[in-house]
Amino acid sequence: MKQFLLFISVIFFTLSTIGQEKKSTASENIQLLEYQFTIPEFSNFKPNIWIYLPPDYNTSSKKYPVIYMHDAQNLFDAATSFAGEWEVDETLNAVFEQTKKGFIVIGIENSGEQRINQYTPWENKKYGGGKGFVYVNFLIDTLKPFIDSNYRTKSRPKHTALIGSSLGGLISYYGGLKHPNVFGKIGALSTSFWFSEKVIEFTTLNAKNADIKLFLLVGGKEGEEMENDTKQFEKLLLESGFNPKNLKTVIKPEGNHNEGFWKSEFLNVVTWLYNIN
Repeated sequence: MKQFLLFISVIFFTLSTIGQEKKSTASENIQLLEYQFTIPEFSNFKPNIWIYLPPDYNTSSKKYPVIYMHDAQNLFDAATSFAGEWEVDETLNAVFEQTKKGFIVIGIENSGEQRINQYTPWENKKYGGGKGFVYVNFLIDTLKPFIDSNYRTKSRPKHTALIGSSLGGLISYYGGLKHPNVFGKIGALSTSFWFSEKVIEFTTLNAKNADIKLFLLVGGKEGEEMENDTKQFEKLLLESGFNPKNLKTVIKPEGNHNEGFWKSEFLNVVTWLYNIN
């Protein structure tokens, strides 16, 4: 299972930029940030930053909550995804039409062959990685200040989410528990808790003081290990002092480790994190 997941992680996301001949499905309120950042620690990686703005952004003076998400290639556009997109833009456009609640979404592209390094806070003896803290620091020290300075954002932790899946779920989990003063809402979907045993000690040390809302999701068809890990970390969080009112764990029996599953659950994650009625 672990070898399969890492194979998918490397191949799936490395190839996610292929397919430019596909028809774009991105909504009109999706844009690529013209300003380009560089992350020297990842071979001077220059990630494309995708920005979703709510439908009324240009006709209002309101400020909006911000959701930071990983693997931007797979969030908004079938033309850049390898195996389907999350349809984040279509989902949030529908939320706006129904509730008039808008969000800004910042999607950061993965670095392809270095994705494991980018999304793992600790090293795995077999698979490497371990520079996720550099990526999280980039989000906190460089990207978020830029977004808050150039867009009308609600910048406090209670308005700021970090959402991802698989290794992206792991780095979201790490980012929230490590920096609750920045990210107050976390969506950790199909989280790769197995990647390092250090996540156990990390959870024990940080759970009590992490005043955040945390949504854990796993699918029954992702494998017994993935499901058991999610249940065990739910238990560990609570035993370590995490506020049970701020934790929601969802196990979907038919859920698989793929974009289709995460797309189908994205609305439920955002609805719970932001108390959308």
